Formats: sequence, C-alpha cells, structure tokens
Amino acid sequence: FWQFIASQHDKLLLQTAQHLGLTFLSLLLAMAVGIPLGIFISRRRPLANPVLGVAGVLQTVPSIALLGFMIPAFGIGATPAIIALLTYALLPIIRNTYTGITGVNPMVTEAATALGMTKGQRLFKVELPLAMPVIIAGVRTAAVINVGVATLASFVAAGGLGEFIFGGISLNNTNMILAGALPAALLAILIDLGIGYLQRSGRKAMRYALYLVFVTGIATTLYVLWPSGTEKLRAGFTPEFMGRQDGDMGLRSVYGLRLNPKV
Repeated sequence: FWQFIASQHDKLLLQTAQHLGLTFLSLLLAMAVGIPLGIFISRRRPLANPVLGVAGVLQTVPSIALLGFMIPAFGIGATPAIIALLTYALLPIIRNTYTGITGVNPMVTEAATALGMTKGQRLFKVELPLAMPVIIAGVRTAAVINVGVATLASFVAAGGLGEFIFGGISLNNTNMILAGALPAALLAILIDLGIGYLQRSGRKAMRYALYLVFVTGIATTLYVLWPSGTEKLRAGFTPEFMGRQDGDMGLRSVYGLRLNPKV
C-alpha cells in the first residue's frame, strides 16, 4: 500500500486538491443560498414546511441518480458535481439557520426593538450572533456530507479521490481503493474537527477562520478547476493494436487521428 502511495503521490495530491476544491466551492455556494433562505423562512413561517420539505426530498435522491440528471443540463465536469453537492448541502444549512433564528429568546428580540434597533440591526447584531453556533453546526454537517458525496464526482469526470476508489473497484485493486478511501475519510474527520473548533471558539476567531476558509476555498477552486490551456492525454498500446486495421491504422485512415507513439 505504501509503495503504491509513493508511486502515485503526484496523482494523489492532485485528486486531494480537486476533492477539496469541489467540497469548499459547493459548501460556500450552499451557504450563500441556504443561510439567506433560512432567514427568509424564519420571517415567513408558513413557507418553512414547504421549503424544508423540498430540500428534504432533494436530500433523498440517490447521489448517482442526481449526477445522472445533471449531465443532460450541464454536461460533464466540475459543474454538475458542484450543483449536486450544493443540493445535498442545502437541507442542514437551511434547517439549522431556521432553527437557530426561531430559537432566539423572544424577550431578547423585544429588548432590541425597545432599544430602537431596526429589523436589519436586530438580525445582524442580535439574532444571527445568537444563532451562529446552531448555523455552524449545520455547516459542519453539510461539509462532512459533501466530502463523502464528492467521491462520486469522478463519474462525471470532475476528478477527486473517487477516481482511485472506483478505479480500484474496476481493477480489483485494494491498494488503489484504500488510496482514495482513507484520504477521503481523513479529510472528513479533519474538516469536522476544524469546524467543531470554530463552533466552540469566540466570534472574533470564528470570523477570521471563516475568512481564511473562504480565501483558501476560492484559491483551491481556481487552481484545480480553472481550465488550463492545453491538456495532454497519455495512453499505452500493444504492438498488435498499432498494426491492426481496427487499431492505429483505422484511426489514421477513418478519423485522421495521429497518435505519434513513442517506443
């Protein structure tokens, strides 16, 4: 196993970076959608059950099926994977935001109103700070879910640690499966512990950490998911393939493809 890791360390690092990029970007987008939506339904209580019901139904759709639904609309690559991960992360974020804000003591909000605060001031200076531990708990749950589901991103050519996992399943290679599964599990544990530490820390430390996570997530995403200028495909063929009419000769005559193999 360690020999396999040593021989494939470059690919493993790339897949880990891709995995983090998919997880961070989808989580940030889910927070950008889920937290405002949770605030909105906390102000419009009759809409809470329908919105949470729709998010719950989306959560029950099997991951592979959801990715399959995304392909006709968004093709293959990082886009369908990010949208699928965003969909899975919405429910815990919306629900915890709604629960955290509605769970604020009414006497506290009445006192804020009595002091002359507007609705916006009351939201950002009283309700959100008091609800923040509950909201962070939802983000923590969503992050762990995304790390696990992101392994399926390899089915739509989005990269990630799932390439090793499903490649190992196809080749019956235990070392390859472990090379993808163990780092994915370790990432889930580390992210869970890190967000848990933020949840217990003070507001100032939480604010700086969120800024750091945001910048790191965007930088990782741009580095890994931004399309590079040219990509090279490396493949190996047997001598029989190169001399067959349905092999290299057919590719040259029918499709005009020049492989230019090197011995």
